[in-house]
Amino acid sequence: MSYALYINKPKGITSFDVCYKLRRVLNTKKIGHTGTLDPNATGVMIVLFDSSTKANQFLVTDSKEYVCKVKIGIETDTLDIDGNIIDEKECTIPSKEVITSLLSSFIGKQKQVVPMTSAVKIDGKKLYEYQREGKQIELPIRDIEIFDIELLDLDKDSFTFRTKVSAGTYIRALARDILMKLNVIGTVEELTRTKVDDICIEECDNLEDVIAGRYQKHDLLDIMSRRYFSCDYNPIKDIENGKRIKLNTDIEKVIIVHDNELYAVYQKDGDMYKCVRGLR
Repeated sequence: MSYALYINKPKGITSFDVCYKLRRVLNTKKIGHTGTLDPNATGVMIVLFDSSTKANQFLVTDSKEYVCKVKIGIETDTLDIDGNIIDEKECTIPSKEVITSLLSSFIGKQKQVVPMTSAVKIDGKKLYEYQREGKQIELPIRDIEIFDIELLDLDKDSFTFRTKVSAGTYIRALARDILMKLNVIGTVEELTRTKVDDICIEECDNLEDVIAGRYQKHDLLDIMSRRYFSCDYNPIKDIENGKRIKLNTDIEKVIIVHDNELYAVYQKDGDMYKCVRGLR
Protein backbone atom coordinates (compact mmCIF):
# COMPACT_ATOMS: atom_id res chain seq x y z
CA MET A 1 0.00 0.00 0.00
CA SER A 2 1.17 3.50 -0.86
CA TYR A 3 0.55 5.48 2.31
CA ALA A 4 1.78 8.04 4.83
CA LEU A 5 1.48 8.69 8.54
CA TYR A 6 0.98 12.10 10.13
CA ILE A 7 3.21 12.17 13.20
CA ASN A 8 3.32 14.71 16.01
CA LYS A 9 7.07 14.57 16.54
CA PRO A 10 8.02 14.61 20.22
CA LYS A 11 10.74 16.83 21.66
CA GLY A 12 14.23 15.48 22.19
CA ILE A 13 14.69 13.26 19.15
CA THR A 14 15.64 13.90 15.53
CA SER A 15 13.47 13.38 12.48
CA PHE A 16 15.84 10.55 11.56
CA ASP A 17 15.14 8.93 14.94
CA VAL A 18 11.40 9.02 14.19
CA CYS A 19 11.93 7.26 10.85
CA TYR A 20 14.28 4.72 12.44
CA LYS A 21 11.73 3.81 15.10
CA LEU A 22 8.90 3.56 12.58
CA ARG A 23 10.96 1.45 10.20
CA ARG A 24 11.50 -1.12 12.95
CA VAL A 25 7.96 -1.06 14.33
CA LEU A 26 6.22 -1.22 10.94
CA ASN A 27 8.77 -3.57 9.41
CA THR A 28 9.38 -1.57 6.24
CA LYS A 29 12.55 -0.70 4.36
CA LYS A 30 11.34 2.27 2.33
CA ILE A 31 10.63 5.30 4.50
CA GLY A 32 11.09 9.04 4.21
CA HIS A 33 9.67 12.36 5.38
CA THR A 34 8.81 15.70 3.83
CA GLY A 35 10.66 18.09 6.13
CA THR A 36 13.16 17.92 8.99
CA LEU A 37 12.35 19.20 12.46
CA ASP A 38 15.09 20.10 14.95
CA PRO A 39 15.46 17.76 17.96
CA ASN A 40 14.01 20.39 20.31
CA ALA A 41 11.08 21.09 17.95
CA THR A 42 7.74 19.29 17.96
CA GLY A 43 4.80 19.03 15.62
CA VAL A 44 3.60 17.91 12.20
CA MET A 45 5.83 15.48 10.37
CA ILE A 46 4.59 13.64 7.26
CA VAL A 47 6.25 10.23 6.99
CA LEU A 48 6.05 8.31 3.70
CA PHE A 49 6.23 4.54 3.24
CA ASP A 50 6.88 2.12 0.41
CA SER A 51 6.01 3.50 -3.04
CA SER A 52 4.68 6.73 -1.51
CA THR A 53 8.32 7.78 -0.98
CA LYS A 54 8.44 8.40 -4.74
CA ALA A 55 6.13 11.38 -4.17
CA ASN A 56 8.44 13.10 -1.71
CA GLN A 57 9.54 15.80 -4.17
CA PHE A 58 5.92 16.83 -4.73
CA LEU A 59 5.14 17.20 -1.03
CA VAL A 60 8.10 19.25 0.23
CA THR A 61 7.10 22.57 -1.34
CA ASP A 62 4.15 23.19 0.96
CA SER A 63 3.70 26.20 3.21
CA LYS A 64 4.18 25.54 6.90
CA GLU A 65 2.84 27.09 10.10
CA TYR A 66 4.77 27.34 13.38
CA VAL A 67 4.32 28.58 16.91
CA CYS A 68 7.62 29.84 18.32
CA LYS A 69 8.49 30.93 21.86
CA VAL A 70 11.54 33.20 22.15
CA LYS A 71 13.40 33.63 25.44
CA ILE A 72 14.91 37.08 25.97
CA GLY A 73 18.26 37.78 27.63
CA ILE A 74 20.44 34.90 26.41
CA GLU A 75 22.08 34.22 23.06
CA THR A 76 23.27 30.79 21.94
CA ASP A 77 25.50 29.56 19.14
CA THR A 78 22.67 27.49 17.63
CA LEU A 79 19.95 30.15 17.87
CA ASP A 80 17.93 27.84 20.13
CA ILE A 81 17.90 26.85 23.79
CA ASP A 82 19.95 23.67 23.20
CA GLY A 83 23.06 25.59 22.15
CA ASN A 84 25.99 26.96 24.10
CA ILE A 85 25.33 30.36 25.68
CA ILE A 86 27.57 32.98 24.04
CA ASP A 87 26.02 36.07 25.61
CA GLU A 88 23.75 36.75 28.56
CA LYS A 89 22.47 40.08 29.79
CA GLU A 90 19.38 41.72 31.19
CA CYS A 91 17.12 43.06 28.45
CA THR A 92 14.00 45.15 28.62
CA ILE A 93 11.39 43.43 26.52
CA PRO A 94 9.59 45.80 24.15
CA SER A 95 5.88 46.52 24.52
CA LYS A 96 3.15 44.48 22.89
CA GLU A 97 2.47 47.32 20.46
CA VAL A 98 6.14 47.54 19.38
CA ILE A 99 6.48 43.79 18.84
CA THR A 100 3.15 43.54 17.01
CA SER A 101 4.11 46.35 14.65
CA LEU A 102 7.56 44.88 14.03
CA LEU A 103 6.23 41.40 13.30
CA SER A 104 3.83 42.74 10.67
CA SER A 105 6.79 44.35 8.87
CA PHE A 106 8.16 40.86 8.15
CA ILE A 107 5.17 39.83 6.02
CA GLY A 108 6.06 39.37 2.36
CA LYS A 109 8.85 38.06 0.14
CA GLN A 110 12.39 38.57 1.41
CA LYS A 111 15.92 37.22 1.65
CA GLN A 112 16.99 35.09 4.61
CA VAL A 113 20.52 34.19 5.68
CA VAL A 114 20.59 30.44 6.34
CA PRO A 115 21.68 29.65 9.94
CA MET A 116 25.04 27.98 10.51
CA THR A 117 23.28 25.12 12.30
CA SER A 118 21.37 24.03 9.20
CA ALA A 119 21.96 20.94 7.05
CA VAL A 120 22.39 22.99 3.86
CA LYS A 121 25.46 21.75 2.01
CA ILE A 122 28.34 23.91 0.83
CA ASP A 123 31.05 22.12 -1.19
CA GLY A 124 29.60 18.78 -0.16
CA LYS A 125 29.62 19.47 3.58
CA LYS A 126 26.70 20.47 5.80
CA LEU A 127 26.84 23.89 7.47
CA TYR A 128 26.56 22.45 10.97
CA GLU A 129 29.64 20.32 10.24
CA TYR A 130 31.63 23.49 9.52
CA GLN A 131 30.31 24.93 12.79
CA ARG A 132 31.42 21.89 14.78
CA GLU A 133 34.90 22.27 13.28
CA GLY A 134 34.96 25.95 14.25
CA LYS A 135 35.31 27.05 10.62
CA GLN A 136 33.82 30.27 9.31
CA ILE A 137 32.07 30.14 5.95
CA GLU A 138 29.95 32.53 3.93
CA LEU A 139 26.35 31.63 4.65
CA PRO A 140 23.96 31.14 1.72
CA ILE A 141 20.95 33.40 1.25
CA ARG A 142 17.51 32.08 0.37
CA ASP A 143 14.37 33.62 -1.06
CA ILE A 144 11.51 33.05 1.39
CA GLU A 145 8.06 34.43 2.06
CA ILE A 146 6.25 35.15 5.30
CA PHE A 147 2.54 34.82 4.59
CA ASP A 148 1.29 35.71 8.07
CA ILE A 149 2.72 36.41 11.51
CA GLU A 150 1.15 37.45 14.80
CA LEU A 151 2.03 37.85 18.46
CA LEU A 152 0.33 35.25 20.67
CA ASP A 153 1.81 35.92 24.11
CA LEU A 154 4.17 38.25 25.92
CA ASP A 155 5.66 38.16 29.42
CA LYS A 156 8.64 39.66 31.23
CA ASP A 157 11.31 37.49 29.61
CA SER A 158 9.75 35.88 26.51
CA PHE A 159 7.30 36.31 23.67
CA THR A 160 5.48 33.80 21.48
CA PHE A 161 4.45 34.24 17.87
CA ARG A 162 2.63 32.22 15.24
CA THR A 163 3.72 32.39 11.61
CA LYS A 164 2.86 30.85 8.26
CA VAL A 165 5.87 30.67 5.94
CA SER A 166 7.06 29.25 2.64
CA ALA A 167 8.98 26.00 2.55
CA GLY A 168 12.68 26.49 3.22
CA THR A 169 12.16 29.21 5.83
CA TYR A 170 14.22 28.76 8.99
CA ILE A 171 12.24 29.85 12.05
CA ARG A 172 15.40 30.15 14.15
CA ALA A 173 16.73 32.58 11.55
CA LEU A 174 13.43 34.46 11.52
CA ALA A 175 13.59 34.77 15.32
CA ARG A 176 17.21 35.95 15.02
CA ASP A 177 16.18 38.70 12.57
CA ILE A 178 13.23 39.75 14.75
CA LEU A 179 15.51 40.02 17.80
CA MET A 180 18.03 42.10 15.87
CA LYS A 181 15.34 44.61 14.90
CA LEU A 182 14.05 44.69 18.48
CA ASN A 183 17.64 45.40 19.60
CA VAL A 184 17.60 42.65 22.24
CA ILE A 185 19.28 39.25 22.48
CA GLY A 186 17.35 36.02 22.75
CA THR A 187 17.00 32.46 21.52
CA VAL A 188 14.25 30.06 20.46
CA GLU A 189 12.99 28.26 23.58
CA GLU A 190 10.12 26.25 22.09
CA LEU A 191 9.10 25.53 18.51
CA THR A 192 6.07 23.63 17.22
CA ARG A 193 5.15 23.02 13.60
CA THR A 194 1.36 23.28 13.77
CA LYS A 195 0.53 22.80 10.10
CA VAL A 196 2.00 21.56 6.82
CA ASP A 197 -0.07 22.99 4.00
CA ASP A 198 -3.59 22.04 5.16
CA ILE A 199 -2.56 19.13 7.42
CA CYS A 200 -3.00 20.24 11.03
CA ILE A 201 -1.34 18.97 14.20
CA GLU A 202 -4.77 17.78 15.37
CA GLU A 203 -4.71 15.19 12.56
CA CYS A 204 -1.40 13.72 13.74
CA ASP A 205 -0.76 10.59 15.77
CA ASN A 206 1.68 10.62 18.68
CA LEU A 207 4.76 8.49 18.08
CA GLU A 208 4.11 6.34 21.16
CA ASP A 209 0.59 5.56 19.88
CA VAL A 210 1.98 4.43 16.52
CA ILE A 211 4.50 2.21 18.29
CA ALA A 212 1.60 0.74 20.29
CA GLY A 213 -0.32 0.04 17.07
CA ARG A 214 -2.83 2.88 17.41
CA TYR A 215 -2.61 5.01 14.29
CA GLN A 216 -4.30 6.01 11.05
CA LYS A 217 -2.85 5.37 7.60
CA HIS A 218 -3.34 8.12 5.02
CA ASP A 219 -3.55 7.04 1.40
CA LEU A 220 -1.17 8.86 -0.93
CA LEU A 221 -3.97 9.58 -3.40
CA ASP A 222 -5.87 11.51 -0.72
CA ILE A 223 -2.75 13.49 0.18
CA MET A 224 -1.88 14.33 -3.42
CA SER A 225 -5.50 15.21 -4.24
CA ARG A 226 -5.36 17.94 -1.59
CA ARG A 227 -2.55 19.57 -3.56
CA TYR A 228 -2.93 18.70 -7.25
CA PHE A 229 -5.69 18.47 -9.84
CA SER A 230 -6.39 14.83 -10.73
CA CYS A 231 -7.20 13.37 -14.15
CA ASP A 232 -8.68 9.93 -14.73
CA TYR A 233 -6.93 8.52 -17.78
CA ASN A 234 -7.36 5.46 -19.98
CA PRO A 235 -5.63 3.42 -21.46
CA ILE A 236 -3.56 3.16 -18.30
CA LYS A 237 -0.85 1.28 -20.21
CA ASP A 238 0.22 4.63 -21.67
CA ILE A 239 0.85 5.91 -18.16
CA GLU A 240 2.63 2.75 -17.04
CA ASN A 241 4.93 3.12 -20.05
CA GLY A 242 5.55 6.82 -19.33
CA LYS A 243 4.13 7.99 -22.68
CA ARG A 244 3.36 11.60 -23.49
CA ILE A 245 -0.39 12.13 -23.46
CA LYS A 246 -3.07 14.70 -24.26
CA LEU A 247 -5.36 15.94 -21.50
CA ASN A 248 -8.43 18.15 -21.58
CA THR A 249 -6.98 20.74 -19.20
CA ASP A 250 -4.45 23.59 -19.12
CA ILE A 251 -3.30 23.05 -15.53
CA GLU A 252 0.52 22.94 -15.33
CA LYS A 253 0.91 19.82 -13.19
CA VAL A 254 -1.62 17.03 -12.62
CA ILE A 255 -1.82 13.61 -11.02
CA ILE A 256 -3.01 10.70 -13.14
CA VAL A 257 -5.60 8.43 -11.53
CA HIS A 258 -7.27 5.26 -12.76
CA ASP A 259 -9.85 3.14 -10.92
CA ASN A 260 -9.27 5.33 -7.85
CA GLU A 261 -5.55 4.51 -7.80
CA LEU A 262 -2.68 6.96 -8.18
CA TYR A 263 -0.30 6.26 -11.05
CA ALA A 264 1.89 9.26 -11.89
CA VAL A 265 2.54 12.99 -11.91
CA TYR A 266 2.39 14.63 -15.35
CA GLN A 267 3.42 18.13 -16.37
CA LYS A 268 2.36 20.30 -19.31
CA ASP A 269 4.86 20.30 -22.18
CA GLY A 270 3.59 22.31 -25.12
CA ASP A 271 0.21 20.92 -26.15
CA MET A 272 1.00 17.56 -24.54
CA TYR A 273 1.74 16.29 -21.03
CA LYS A 274 4.91 14.44 -20.12
CA CYS A 275 5.55 12.08 -17.20
CA VAL A 276 7.49 13.68 -14.36
CA ARG A 277 7.39 10.70 -11.99
CA GLY A 278 5.69 7.35 -11.84
CA LEU A 279 4.23 6.61 -8.43
CA ARG A 280 3.58 2.87 -8.62
